[in-house]
Amino acid sequence: MTARAFSKSLKELRVHFSQGSPASRGLRDFIVGKYPELKKVNPGLPILIREANGVESRIIARFDQGRERKVVVDNLNASDVEQKFNALVSESQ
Repeated sequence: MTARAFSKSLKELRVHFSQGSPASRGLRDFIVGKYPELKKVNPGLPILIREANGVESRIIARFDQGRERKVVVDNLNASDVEQKFNALVSESQ
């Protein structure tokens, strides 16, 4: 994935996962590998990363007018997480 600038209608990204859960491994790997590039291309976009034991692995996007969309990425590998992520942020187009 080459990071791209997201639409201005995307206001915030929130990422929730468990620090040690095997179900969160794909999301953790995705964040470790892609966060620096995403932040570099979208410096003004808040990307909030939250870790807590036992939580469902999910990515939440907040768009214009308070609209939110969530995708659950439990038990997916980093490549599958990337596909779900791309579909989620494409909704802002």
